This record gives sequence, C-alpha cells and structure tokens, in this order.
Amino acid sequence: MGPVVRAEAAPAPVPLVGNPVSYVDPFIGTTRGGNTWPGATRPFGMMAWSPTNTNGDQTNAPAANGYEYNATKVRGFSLTHVNGAGCAPGAAGDIPILPYVGNVDSSPTADTKDAKYASTFSHANETASPGRYTVTLDSGARTDLAVNTRAGIADFTFPAGSAANLLFRTSNSLNGSENADIEIDSSARTVKGSVLTGSFCGRRGNGGGANNPDRRSYYRLYFSATFDRDFASTGTWHDATVTPGGTAASGGEGYLTGADRAGRGSGGWVGFDTGSDTDVRMRIGISYVSLDGAVANRDAEIPATATVDSVAGATREAWNTELSRIRVGGGTEARTTAFYTSVYHALMQPQIMNDLDGRYLGSDLQVHSARPGQKAVYGTFSGWDQYRAQIQLLAILRPDVAGDMATSMLDFATQNKGIWDRWLHLGAPAHVMTGDPAAPTLATYYAMGVRNFDTGAALDSLVKQATVQNPDALSDAGCPGQCLGQRPTLNTYLALKYAANDICHCWGGAAETLENSLADFSLAMWAKSSGRKDLYRQLLPRGDYWKNTYNPAVGYQAARKADGSWQPGFTPSTDVGFAQGSSATYTWMVPQDVSGLATLMGGRPAAAARLDGFFHDENGNWAVLGGNALRYDPTNEPGIHAPWLYNGLAQPWKTQETVRQILDTAYGTGPAGLPGNDDLGTMSAWYVFAAIGMFPQVPGRAEMLLGSPVFTRVEIERSNGVRLTVNATSTDTYVQSVKLNNSTLRRSWLPESFLQRGGAVSFTLGSSANQTWATATKDLPEDH
Repeated sequence: MGPVVRAEAAPAPVPLVGNPVSYVDPFIGTTRGGNTWPGATRPFGMMAWSPTNTNGDQTNAPAANGYEYNATKVRGFSLTHVNGAGCAPGAAGDIPILPYVGNVDSSPTADTKDAKYASTFSHANETASPGRYTVTLDSGARTDLAVNTRAGIADFTFPAGSAANLLFRTSNSLNGSENADIEIDSSARTVKGSVLTGSFCGRRGNGGGANNPDRRSYYRLYFSATFDRDFASTGTWHDATVTPGGTAASGGEGYLTGADRAGRGSGGWVGFDTGSDTDVRMRIGISYVSLDGAVANRDAEIPATATVDSVAGATREAWNTELSRIRVGGGTEARTTAFYTSVYHALMQPQIMNDLDGRYLGSDLQVHSARPGQKAVYGTFSGWDQYRAQIQLLAILRPDVAGDMATSMLDFATQNKGIWDRWLHLGAPAHVMTGDPAAPTLATYYAMGVRNFDTGAALDSLVKQATVQNPDALSDAGCPGQCLGQRPTLNTYLALKYAANDICHCWGGAAETLENSLADFSLAMWAKSSGRKDLYRQLLPRGDYWKNTYNPAVGYQAARKADGSWQPGFTPSTDVGFAQGSSATYTWMVPQDVSGLATLMGGRPAAAARLDGFFHDENGNWAVLGGNALRYDPTNEPGIHAPWLYNGLAQPWKTQETVRQILDTAYGTGPAGLPGNDDLGTMSAWYVFAAIGMFPQVPGRAEMLLGSPVFTRVEIERSNGVRLTVNATSTDTYVQSVKLNNSTLRRSWLPESFLQRGGAVSFTLGSSANQTWATATKDLPEDH
C-alpha cells in the first residue's frame, strides 16, 4: 500500500470587516477644501446637526458648509447641512444653537465679529462618529448631539453656578435669510420658529452679481424644541435691540455679506439655573412643511424617554446597515478607514425631504404629498458633479432609494413647468454649473436596473427638454456660473450641432457641447434599452456633437463661435469655453466614444502617449495632485474618469498604476484626506470605485471598467438582492489575469449583466505590469 497523501485544507477566506461604522472618521475632508462636516446625521437624513465655525465674521464662515478643521471657534450648532458643496459659504446651516456661558446683555446679532457670543474649542475635546457629535467648548459648556432622520436630541452641560443660556440664532443661516421668527413658551418649555432662506451660490462672483437668480428664498425651515426643565429666563433680539424677558421676535439678515448684512437679524434665548443642576436636555424636530410637522417629527422620532445614547446607538446601527452593503477585507487600516468614510459621505445624500405624514415642499414652493408606494421624497442634487460617480454608487447599493430619487426629480420637474434643473437644493432649482445632468442620471439608474419610478414619463420629459427650447433658454440671468436657462439656446445648438461660445447663454460653449453630447448619448441608450428604436436613432447621432468643438488644428476641445470660427488666443490651459476646468482636461471628456477620440488624436498609441502627458510632468514624474491646468485635477469632476481611459486605449496597466497613484496620494485619512470639494459624495464615490477595482464606463450604461482592488475581498449586497463579489490574490497594483464567474476574462471591462444579475470577479495581481492582458482590439471596451 502506498503512502497516504493528505489533501491540504483550502486557506480560510480573508475575513470581512464586521463593524464598518467603526472605520468611519467624519473629520476626513474637513480641511483642504473638502467642505465636509463632522456633525451628526443619519443615512439620507433631513437633519444634519453640526458646528458653524467662525473666523470673526458673523456673515460668513471659514469654509463652505460651516466647518473648517483649522478654525477652532464656534458660533452655533446648526440643524441642516449639505455635504461638500463648493459655493462659499455653502448651503443651509440653518438655526445655529449656541450654549453660552454668560449673561446676554447685548444683541448677539450686533456681535458682528463673533467676539462675544462664540467660543473657542480644542480638537482634544471634540469627538465625532456616525450619528453623534460631542465637544466641550473652552467656555466650559459641553454639547452632545445625536439625531434621527428628522429630529435630534442634545445634552448641554454648563459649569456649575454659571450663567447658562441657549441662543437660537434663527436668522443666521449660512447664506443669510429673508426672514426668521422665534416664539418662546416658558409654561410649555418650548422654543419654536422658522427661517425663510435659500440663496445657494447666491454670492457667487460669476453668477450674475445682483441679478443672480439664486439670491432668493426658496424654503422655510420650521423647528420645534422642547426641554426637560424649566427656563430661568428668556429673551429675544432684533438687529441691535435686545429684549430681556422677551418671548417673540422676527427679522432676517438679507443675502449679502460683510457690511451689507452685518448687524441684521433676530433670535432668542432661554436661560437655566445651574445652582443645583448643570444639565439641559433638548429634543428638537424640523420640517419644511409646517410647525405641526416639526412637532410630529420630533415626538415620533425622539420620544420623551429618549436619551442621547439611545438615539446615537440607533443611528449608528442604521449606518452600520448601510455600510455593510459593501463589505471589504484584506486591506490596510488606513485604506479601510478612507474607504468606509467615503461610503459614509456618499450616502449622506440625497436627503429625505418629506415629513412622516408624507408631505413635502415642492419646487413650486407648494406643499405636496409623496406618491402612493414612494417610501420617501428625496432632494438636493448636485447634478454636474454627482452623475459621474455618486449616482452610480447609489444605484448599485440602494436602487430602491435611487428610484425614489428619480420619482422626486420627475415631480420637481413637473412642478417646475416641466424643466429639469441641473442643480437642486432640496427641490428648488439652483441652476448651478452646466449641461443637463438629470438625463445621464436617470438613464444610468435605468441601466443599472432601477425600475421603481415612472420610467416612460421620465424619459419623455427629459427628451422634451432636449428637443423643445424652453422660455428661459435665451436668458443671461445668472450667467455664466448659474445660468437660469436649462439646455440654453437649444434651437441654435441643434442647428449648429454645437454650443456657440459667443451666443450660447451658458458657462462655456465647448463644455456645454461635451455635456449635452454625453446627456443625449445616455438618453439614446435608455431609449434603446426601452425598445424605443426610433427615439434611439434620433438621439444617438447627437452623442457625436462633441466632435464639432474638437479643433483638429490644435488637437483639443476649443470654444467655437456661431460663424464656425474658433475663439482666438487658444492654449491648452485656457478655461475660455469651459466650466471649472481647462481645455486640457475637457478634451478627455468623451467616455462614450473613446475610439472616436483616439482616431482624432492619431490612433490609440498616440492618444495613450498624450494621456501619459496628462498624468505626468515634462520630466516623467507623477502630476496627479492638481494645481496645473495642463495636468490631471483630482479636485474637480470633469476629468475624474480620465485614468480609466487607458482601458479603451489598449494599455490597461496604466489605468491600474494611475488609479493607484491617485488613490494613495490625492486621498488619505485625517482632515486633509480629500483632494477637494466632496461635492455631495462624488469624490468619495470615486474613491470607493477605485478601491474595489472598477469604475462605471459611461453614464447611461452599466458596464464597469476594471482597475485593481486594494482589498483582497469585497462583497456587495444590492438592496434588490443582487450580489457582487470581488476577490484578489493580493493588493499589488497590476492585473496579471482575471476570471468572471470562474471563466477567464480577457477584457478589461465587465458586461452590464454583472451589475444587473450579479457575479464574481477574481483578480490575480502582481507587482509588475502585464502588458498583454486585455490589449487585443476585440477585447477593448465597446463604444456604443
């Protein structure tokens, strides 16, 4: 009998992270222009309770959205925020509430330099985790916050024996306010009120100045707070007048800044006796519909028996549920922290807008009710940013939420005379940026299997916007940065087949052409998938209009005039004809036709060589951190797909090394861990895709381009039950081979069926480039 050979046991699979919420660091992105904030919020939450910091100007903030890590002075804890928006001072930041140690003997609004009614703090006394924020101010007051979706709870602790007051700065939203009111009822232990505000990007220098269409009010936020103890004193203020004992006040600040706004506004305070009890507990609810809605939201979501611990614990588990939809293992501690914080930031939005009874504020400023079967109404859509990465991640992880968001956007458009705006704050049109991003967004949702919205009505409405010029299309209001007109100068655009820079009523003609080409391509793909072949044939040629602003004489996208001539003085670094980017960046913005772009550049090898120069300086060193208009900019959206273009140019190993370089140098942990504005989770979503080794090929479709994962194991459970898995032999940079569902994959991309029906991808990775894998012409990503 021969020797017994024992089979070796298969190695145990790499364990997946079991408690992903513990890896979230809300301080990532709070400096270096990331514009994130560390306060308490729930997934897709209406309430986002976070500090408003100050550098000594009550009419401004040290960073968009209120919090800058290096500005360690706070003038209040505001109830609403938007993640990572770029327009200073951001959006919302409504109803800052400040625990103030001292007597209120002058108007807080008159403290225009935040010299008195504000407090410094140390980061050593500050903590943040998903759903909870805590800080002890240098004044001795401690604030401990936790939230549910529409309501929150706070414990305020004051020094024993001190004068202790809570200031409600009702008019001091980040952008100012048209009006605000407060009412204090000592017998009921309540404070209630509202602020009428809006004006996102209303101060923008390129938004039309005094004629900026966003310098207006478009929502009223109501709040109702109740306390666990009696008030020892009350008071109110309006502008410079302070009224001790007052119980009602009103007045707004306007929407300007500096001397034009300083000293205006209103609010109130409640005081507490700290002789025998230093703690104050407050429950507060908000609503965009009514005071009654705020009360109902508060009492349902934060019952009288609730504590900060219980609310924070429930919200932490809600975050754990969301984060666990994408579990990873086998990565470094730092990458895992960056990864789960990125998922966290990406799932802060869209924001729930409806009260518990289903009512919400529409884009027409009227109250509406959610549709039957719609689980929530969602708002706030940073379209130009989000359609490139964030909406794809949302559609993968939460197709149910994506569908409800699509329904919300359709209804907002219907309420807005059929017009889909490129940027929504809540449901209100903000007009910011360029293009028609709602089209690629909903087309992508459809491609990725989202069906819980009226797909036919939505497609018809978006096609109408793309084919019938609307009344504002010739308006210059808000131009160039937030032009009122959507699909501006449409008739001329369709006649010329490009946006003429001299008459386009847009931010930049070349950028508008590129954006519209991609939007129309995505609508064509949607029409094709829906079986609407005539519509597909009508729209598909419009996806090629980008070729009409590609100037072959210089080899770049360029601004073109209505007479067919090119804007003089061209250089690749110019931003004339473009929006927040240079020609060098925008020239690559053709993910729908990489082969066509390569042909114009002289073929794939020539195009790849040019792309090399986009990511490297003249000495061959990496140049992926921004700051040079000729090179890649990780801080803004127009070029974030560019590292993945190498797959279509038959050099996929360069995608692998370029993406890895950006991931490990432009991103990181700590407050400076984002390269620039997070833009409602867009930059965070880019990191998530890069880390799992795949990225959406083009809006309007569901194919995924492959890179190399930084985790050896990834499991994704879509909310519709579809399961996706990724395995890798190591976290080395270069792909040696790939299997899809146990079959050898010779292509650097995954078919739509992977996301739609599920599958398993297995990478063999190594430390040196395999320059033969996925390079055959027949294996390249397909342009459609």
